[in-house]
Amino acid sequence: MDSLTQIVLGAAVGEAVLGKKAGNKAMLYGAIAGTIPDLDTFAGSFVDVVSAVEIHRGLTHSLFFALLFGPVLGWGISKIERRLGISWKEWSKLVFWALVTHALLDSLTTWGTQLFWPLDLRLDFRTIFVIDPLYTLPFLTFLILAMCSKRGSRKRVRFNTLGLLISSGYLLLCVCLKGVAHQKFRSALEEGGMEYLQLETRPSPMNNILWMANVELEDAYLIGDYSFFDTGPIAFERYWKNHHLLGELASRDKIQRLIGITKGWYIITERDGQLFFNDLRFGVLRADADAPEFVFSYEILEVAGEIEIREVERNPREAKKLLGELGNRILGN
Repeated sequence: MDSLTQIVLGAAVGEAVLGKKAGNKAMLYGAIAGTIPDLDTFAGSFVDVVSAVEIHRGLTHSLFFALLFGPVLGWGISKIERRLGISWKEWSKLVFWALVTHALLDSLTTWGTQLFWPLDLRLDFRTIFVIDPLYTLPFLTFLILAMCSKRGSRKRVRFNTLGLLISSGYLLLCVCLKGVAHQKFRSALEEGGMEYLQLETRPSPMNNILWMANVELEDAYLIGDYSFFDTGPIAFERYWKNHHLLGELASRDKIQRLIGITKGWYIITERDGQLFFNDLRFGVLRADADAPEFVFSYEILEVAGEIEIREVERNPREAKKLLGELGNRILGN
């Protein structure tokens, strides 16, 4: 999830664990601990693109990391806040839960997390988009109300608890909506007599009303969308896999690692003789059947016999246009 959401979650967890003893400082250290896992984004400054993608939401989003650094950071905080008289074990508990809830929340997104690192298993339940105002804003409101209340007061506890319960209830609602949307896509495919290999669904940006589907066929993928306000049938667009364009490059290490990262959900496109590896999990930025643009796309270069991967910068105008189209699409077909 986005940084603001993780700060709010970390602060609320900090308040729940140590609010009665530490007051707003429990929120402060919970918020700090809740942002620490995302420091892995700085890895891109020191490693190649493929390695940076592999590292993101890996070690720092794991139970191992929380168990290891919870006590370390808890000990450090206990030294800084010695006058509060709170033991390092209690601070460690706060840090541990702030780190773990960060990873658990991220596991609900499309990117997912390696919660059980070092096992090569990424949990990606795809039930909420990385930015969702309906999750964050009510949560933030109750956190501010709790922050402005007297330490240890019943009102403060009530506000923080309400924030945690309502935000958790929203996450449960997203799971239910995904289940309904998934069944709608399955029914549409069955009614159309389409045989497919896999079907995966995810929410569209910043809402849980419009859902997207990726459908794998033998030589192509279908991409469809469904809004809970739809009155017409679900339509699917076909995109050819073009995996054959890789040729002998398909066996190269970096390409194999990209395939692993996408769990096989990828499309190869060619422009002006240049190959591009497109991650299908996050959808299409511009739905042009002849020249589609994907949210995450990587240029494949061969330099002195070595494979080099470069991430393609997203076009802000296309992103802005897409958000406008999604706003209209949410209202139904």
